[in-house]
Amino acid sequence: MIGAADTRETATAMAEAARAWLDTLDPGRRETAVGHAPTGDDDADAERRRWFYTPTDHGGLTFHDQLPPQQRAAMKLVGTGLSRAAYVTVSTVMGLENVLDHTEGFVTLFDRTRGRDPQMYYLRVFGEPGDTGTWGWRFGGHHVSINMLVVDGVVVASTPCFLGADPATSELLGDAVLRPLGRVEDLARDLVRALPTELRERAVLLDKAPPDLVAANRTDPQEGDNWIPLAGIWRTRSFADPEQQRTLDDMSEAIEERAAFTDAQKEAVALSRTPAGVPASDLDAEGREMLRALLGTYLERVAEPLQPISRYDDDAALDAVHLAWAGPLEDGAPNYYRVQGPRLLIEWDNTQRDANHAHSVWRDPSADFGLDVLGAHRTAHHLGRGGQSR
Repeated sequence: MIGAADTRETATAMAEAARAWLDTLDPGRRETAVGHAPTGDDDADAERRRWFYTPTDHGGLTFHDQLPPQQRAAMKLVGTGLSRAAYVTVSTVMGLENVLDHTEGFVTLFDRTRGRDPQMYYLRVFGEPGDTGTWGWRFGGHHVSINMLVVDGVVVASTPCFLGADPATSELLGDAVLRPLGRVEDLARDLVRALPTELRERAVLLDKAPPDLVAANRTDPQEGDNWIPLAGIWRTRSFADPEQQRTLDDMSEAIEERAAFTDAQKEAVALSRTPAGVPASDLDAEGREMLRALLGTYLERVAEPLQPISRYDDDAALDAVHLAWAGPLEDGAPNYYRVQGPRLLIEWDNTQRDANHAHSVWRDPSADFGLDVLGAHRTAHHLGRGGQSR
């Protein structure tokens, strides 16, 4: 839970932008754009808790189905929840779809007419935007997933928050390089490299990196979770075109074959409730500052009033944060890391496409999607009407 009173201004801006966007839509588009109000009920709230980072149907209204003024209004809503740096990064990631299409020879389709598509990003509002009650919004597409929840005029949740990049590194004119998530990768690697030998050995879980995030896109990650093959991170389980389904399955199988993980290796990198790796309490002053900077590349993705980064100004809070790494430490080698502590799960991988395809996610395992707040809100509302909580 974010729960700070100073998020009210941000919540108001979100509500105004959401209403302005919805007001531009005709009834048909609005029906697609609006989902069930957040309730905390598992069945009624299931769609809001469903999220992806693959180029599948994320749920909502795509830019293809909007006129330019509607697209602008949609992006204005997205901007209310993000920092300036994150908004630029999200916009860049969306534009990379054209670069990826070029990289693959303009042939990828999946279950649509264009598989790499900068217009295939989805926005959905859940409930009625306003100063009372519960509502939220989700913006997602390939390598983007932004999830916000507002309760009684306060932004109470902003996770899961996912950003990826494919290609992770692209050449630009004048020998410049585009790396939208470059610092997100380099800070962690530099920190592990700088560790004394004994700490570095504890930090490195395995000398090879898993091919994807081990918590994947699960709503509620659990002890022992491991990555889900690509074809399993899709809304639909089968495409209308069998040939395109075979193409996706072949891509998925190729990733698994290249990873070639044994059961023991999978166990070494599996998610655990007890954080793996090295705690910040064992780091020197320089290492702690590097870890704070790394945390900032995740926690500063949201608008400033929503950022929980100041939590780690408290030495005791930082002490409980652990860093774990998997893979070689050389530049350009496939790599994975995890930053974990109370109410914190961060994952990164850059392994696919010869370590030129990056994923990163910030989660709050106890409060993703605001489920903790919704549960308390639902109980209080029920008791306030003379009922009993169950």
